[in-house]
Amino acid sequence: MNDSPGWASPGSAPSDGKEKAIPRPSDPQDGSGPTGQWSPEQPPPGQWSPPSNPGSGPGTRPPAPGWGGGPQRQGWAGPPPAAKPGVIPLRPLSLGEILDGSVSALRAHWRTALGFSLTVSVITQIAVILMQRYLLPEATSIDPNATGAEALRQTADSARSTLISLAPVSLLSMIATLFTASVVTVIISRSVLGRPTTLADSWAEARPRVLPLLGLTVLVAVIMAAIMAVGIGPGLLLGSEAGAALAFLGFAAACVVMLWLNVSFALAAPALMLERQSIVAALRRSAKLVRGAWWRTFGILALTYLLTFLLTFLVSIPFTAIAVIADGTEVSDLFGGTAPSVGWPFLIVTGIGEVIVSTLIYPFVAGVMALLYMDQRIRREALDLDLARAAGLPGYGDNTPRS
Repeated sequence: MNDSPGWASPGSAPSDGKEKAIPRPSDPQDGSGPTGQWSPEQPPPGQWSPPSNPGSGPGTRPPAPGWGGGPQRQGWAGPPPAAKPGVIPLRPLSLGEILDGSVSALRAHWRTALGFSLTVSVITQIAVILMQRYLLPEATSIDPNATGAEALRQTADSARSTLISLAPVSLLSMIATLFTASVVTVIISRSVLGRPTTLADSWAEARPRVLPLLGLTVLVAVIMAAIMAVGIGPGLLLGSEAGAALAFLGFAAACVVMLWLNVSFALAAPALMLERQSIVAALRRSAKLVRGAWWRTFGILALTYLLTFLLTFLVSIPFTAIAVIADGTEVSDLFGGTAPSVGWPFLIVTGIGEVIVSTLIYPFVAGVMALLYMDQRIRREALDLDLARAAGLPGYGDNTPRS
């Protein structure tokens, strides 16, 4: 009997001195060649096969695991699936998992997320309709037959009127987005851990961060406006054809810089909400997380906004058609040079369409941002281990090593 621990290699000598147990080469059959040499009749190279499964008669030893017929060990299979206590698996996420995770979180907490988003959207749209009806100036008409300086003047007046009309509407939409994003970010953080949440709990946690989130949004907007002013300002000051060309080049360069900064600062809001960072620290944190993954972040954001644009387009078409029919407005007036005079039916019907779009888009985009933030932290900082511990999963104690 071999007393050494572990397994013995095939053909090794036993430790009890029984020499007959040692396999030896066969004697030559033709009488040529010395005794103790291998037989000249050897199988052709490359034709060796593993031992076949033995018979099943009485006294037959069962096959060893890992060869033929026996159960295979788990070590030959791939890695075990990642833990999934909530809407996403705790590992680096793919694009589909980020988008699906946002939708799954909204489905799991639709009363909290969509209910809050619906309330905010209705209040915002009522304010927008009242402003459009009573406060904002009507759009300036453009004469299609105007030429030269008159055409330029009419175009400038129309652009200025459009900006004046869009500014308060954009401000209200920004505030609505902030409120929705603050609550949805908290809901997503609970959904990842598989924990239930209520609107009262989510709002209580998000409320202290609403003002810093507003300050973050205003600061980013001021930075973008300053970049655009620096880009087109010198060309506008020249006022000649060369100045126009310079303004165009400055505009193009400013758009590139603004795009790069917008992607770099895309994760600042989740960092400010979930890490309790200050405004400047949240911007730095976002830039650090996006560094090295700018193109991936840009692609995910571009696809997200493309999906929201398609949803807006598909919902707006039927509601606009119904609004035109209900209000009696000519379709040519909407797309012509004259400013259409719309009534209450048009504003109300199109407002309902805007409420539907906003109710779905605001929480979806906020969810994608929050999951993209978590994905980057999982890739860089092994956040999945912290999330697993927070979810109370077995095997993720305080001594679990980080990857």
